[in-house]
This record gives sequence, C-alpha cells and structure tokens, in this order.
Amino acid sequence: MDFDDTPQEAAFRAEVKAFLAANAPLKKPGLIDGYRSGRPEPGYLERAKDFQCRKYDAGFTGLHWPAEWGGRGLSPIHTIIFNQEESKYDTLSAIFNIGCNMAVPTICTWGTPEQREQHVRACMRAEKVWCQLFSEPSGGSDLAALRTRAEKQGDEWVINGQKIWNSGAHYADFGILVARSNPDVPKHEGITYFLLDMKTPGVEVRPIKQISGSSHFNEVFFTDVRIPDSCRLGPVGGGWKVALTTLMNERHGVRESTGPDAEELLRLAQEVETESGPAIDDPSVQEKIAEIYTRSQGLKFTKYRGITAISRGQNPGPESSIIKYVAANKLQEILSFGLDLVGMAGPEMGQHTALSGAFQEALLYSPSSRIAGGTDEIMKNIIAERVLGLPQDPRVDKNVPWRDIPSSATTRRS
Repeated sequence: MDFDDTPQEAAFRAEVKAFLAANAPLKKPGLIDGYRSGRPEPGYLERAKDFQCRKYDAGFTGLHWPAEWGGRGLSPIHTIIFNQEESKYDTLSAIFNIGCNMAVPTICTWGTPEQREQHVRACMRAEKVWCQLFSEPSGGSDLAALRTRAEKQGDEWVINGQKIWNSGAHYADFGILVARSNPDVPKHEGITYFLLDMKTPGVEVRPIKQISGSSHFNEVFFTDVRIPDSCRLGPVGGGWKVALTTLMNERHGVRESTGPDAEELLRLAQEVETESGPAIDDPSVQEKIAEIYTRSQGLKFTKYRGITAISRGQNPGPESSIIKYVAANKLQEILSFGLDLVGMAGPEMGQHTALSGAFQEALLYSPSSRIAGGTDEIMKNIIAERVLGLPQDPRVDKNVPWRDIPSSATTRRS
C-alpha cells in the first residue's frame, strides 16, 4: 500500500483544504449531522444548497466525470481526496448524494442528450434534489421483486404502487424510479426505469416516524401517476441494467455512517465517573477500547488498499463490501458500549448536548447503516460468492415469468 500522495495529489489536496477552510465550518467531534439524524436545524437545506453551489462553482463537483458529463476528467483518487477532506467539515453534502452520485452517472450513461441537458447541471448546482424510489414493502433485499406497475398509454406511462425507505423524498424535486412494465417475462426482464418529477399529481409522500423522533425516511404512494415517455431512462424492459448502473455507483459512494468512533469512545471513558473512579481506569474498559481501536485501524488500512488500487488506475477489489459490513456493526458496538458506560445519564439527545447525547442519538439511527446501500446479508453474500468463491444461493424463480412467481398476494387471491 502507498500511504503518501504524489506531488500532484498533494497539490490538489492543498487546493481542497483551502477551499473548505474558506467555505465551511469544521465539524465538531462526535457531531451527528442533521441529514443523518433527520432532526436538522432550521435552514439546513438552504445552507446545504449554498455550499453545493460554491462547490460546483469552484470545480469540485464531478471531479472524475468526463468533460462531456460536466466533470473535470480527473482520476477517482481526486474524488477520494476531496471526500477525505470534506468529511472533516460540516457541509451537509449528503443531501446531494443520491443526485450527484447515483442519478447523474446513470443519466449520463443511459440518458438522451435532452435528459442530460435538463438534469445534470441542475443537480450539480443543487437546483434539483433527488431521491431514490427503489425499495418496496414486500421486496426485502430483492429489488427485482418489485410490484409497482407501469402501464403504457399512448405517449405516457401510468404508475401505481408503493415505495418505502425513501431518504429525503419529502424535500426532493425528482426521483429515480423503477417499475414493472411487463409481468409476463422473468422478473429481471420486465422492469423499466423512469425520472419522476415529485410534484406530479398522484404522488403522495408520507414521512415515517422513527424511534429517534426524526422523519428522514418516507414511504411514497403512486395513484395513476402519469409520466411522459420522454422521462423513461433506457429501453423499455431494460430497467434492470439501468438500475445496476445506479446500484454500482451507490455502493461506490457509500461512506461509513457518521457518529462516534474509537476516539470519541476514549474521550467518553475519560469523562465518565464510576463508583471506583474514571471509567478509563477500569482494565475491562481499556481492553474494549483497544479492541475497537484495532478494528478501526484495520478498516482504515483496508480502505487504503482500495485507494491505492484506484490511484494506480486499477479497479478496487471487494473491499467496499467488507468495509461496509464491518463498519456498520462496529458502529453499533461502539454506541452500545458507550451507553453502557454512561448508564442512566444516557437519555439525552441533540446537536448541543453532552458527548453522551451524541452516542444515544447515533445509536437510534445506526441500524439503518446495516440496511442502506445493501443489507448485511447482501454484503455477506457478495463476500462469499465473489471473494471466497462459494456457490450462489438456489434461485427457484430463475427464468420463471414474474406473474407465475408465488407471493403472499397471489396466495390471498387464490
């Protein structure tokens, strides 16, 4: 592994640091940003859009995209460098992850010139915020099991169905949507991909109240929603391949969930007083912190392997699946242990509470990090099949028309 920037990368990192120092406040230790917690401070969306415009004007959006996409044509390592430095600042950029990291690459890969002209620059400049309309209540981790229907009527498509766990749908301007356009072919072959204006009549967004009191996730209902065929992305029935482009970019863009890490856990142990003195003096606490610190370092160096491969023009290996699975579980372990240390003082939350408040707030949203961007089970399957070479799970629905696949709905009808 190569831990050092090249002279060109070092110069770019200095450029990034100067931009961020002039345009964003440093992130406070252990800060739970408003986007992730879903309980943002007033004006957060306007503040996020202002920074995103500054970022675009300074040329830091789409760094590794080709010029015809509106990018700078730099290497992926430049994007990694920017993300590393930006993670130290309170920018709320996550609001634009779905648009810039998922929708735009998919539109640029599959879209018409008119679709690129309409959406790409507007997304990069924060004029349009996007959400992802993929998951469904009965689909679990199997995206191809979706039941939302798309029926062609003249030059329009009529959409009926439901999506769930749609981050940011309550403030999004557009959504990337997959729906079933042909039930008479195998499930992966009958899907079509659309770009949906969220203000279209028949679209209903219902925020989901979470245990933390936030409402960041939503469920979205479609009742006779009419989408022009000009808003279809890719070929009719070819939506699965289009969706794979989105999913590949989603996995590439997923970062570790924000929240306390080993350093914050150490600081908490130094602050908490037990009956026998500071918690940090307890050998069992020291042992636990040392274990978590070791795992954190292992994750960091695993990331560096991928970064090194990218910097050499190679494709990274399966590190992203390993990193996501280990990091999400490590986060929950850190938070649970931190709350055990705090004891009865734990139930306090908010941006301005003590460090222990950050631990509780992060604990309440941390289960989502084991689901978003691919569940633990999906990640373990990827590791098993693509790393260890184990056989795939049996698929009884392979080559079976979607209409003939048994489901709870068909069981009720019979």
